[in-house]
Amino acid sequence: MDNLADTLIEELNCETVFTIPIFGGIPVSEAVVVTWIIMGVLVLASIILTRNLKVRNISKRQAVAETIVTKLTGIVEGMVGEEGKSYVGYLTTVLVFIGFSNIIGLFGFKSPTKDMRVTIALALMSIILVEAAGIYHKGIKGWLHKFIEPIAIVAPINILEVVTKPLSLCMRLFGNVIGAFVIMELIKTIMPVGLPVVFSLYFDLFDGLLQAYVFVFLTSLYLGEAME
Repeated sequence: MDNLADTLIEELNCETVFTIPIFGGIPVSEAVVVTWIIMGVLVLASIILTRNLKVRNISKRQAVAETIVTKLTGIVEGMVGEEGKSYVGYLTTVLVFIGFSNIIGLFGFKSPTKDMRVTIALALMSIILVEAAGIYHKGIKGWLHKFIEPIAIVAPINILEVVTKPLSLCMRLFGNVIGAFVIMELIKTIMPVGLPVVFSLYFDLFDGLLQAYVFVFLTSLYLGEAME
């Protein structure tokens, strides 16, 4: 158990890779570097897949790109509905980013979502979008009025909900990623050969993609509530 605790602490410890020598030195953590790598890979893949697009006689590369975009946007559109179509681009990007972040451990990198600062940032971005959508669709007056619904006495609870939503998103994503890591380490301790490979396909691949889906699904639910 001591070895497991040490391994978990090491996994949660996000080391500083280098320091940018401005403003007294800005430390750049391992999570930030891996995030840059993920963004670079996604941007490069997007450039390669979208070169020389055609309307007719499309290439296999374009067919793959169109299939990926259609499937992903279709999943997100099914969550947010017709009213939320303008937010599909952002939510699809978050879905892809979190999905890649959760499975990048298969390639020897530490997942950025194991750093709580990353999950907090993702949660805050989504909740800011939700509240901004509420203001856009309801107006300032309508948005403020939701805090006294159904009666004014519950206003403190409704205001607290604005804080608990990002906290819920953050802790759910962070907790599930760390929980999967702990279970994998326990499995490796019990049976170091054979069994970890099987469970790795679930926890490192399927569960990682599932958590990305759940994060976007919950964000879309909050968006739906904000736009009602």
